[in-house]
Amino acid sequence: MKNPEQAGQMLGEKEILNDFIISQKLLTSSYNTYAGECTNQQLRNAFLNILDDEHAIQANIFENMQSKGWYQTEPADQQKVQQAKQKFGQSQQAMV
Repeated sequence: MKNPEQAGQMLGEKEILNDFIISQKLLTSSYNTYAGECTNQQLRNAFLNILDDEHAIQANIFENMQSKGWYQTEPADQQKVQQAKQKFGQSQQAMV
């Protein structure tokens, strides 16, 4: 049996998953920077593969947390979604 001091030091599943998702956000940000600033194509491809794997891990953690009600997101306002589509659709057409 654990004594009260040890019990206070234990992290629950919610805190562990929260730590995981924060870590994954930092990792994906770093790998994105590395891939974008890499001058060697083979190394860039390796970073992009790792980045893809890390995004999959992050999505898995997110889905797990969301299913337990520990990571709440608000649905997007459909009018704002349409405005963004129009704005960025026009931007892409101008670039072509």
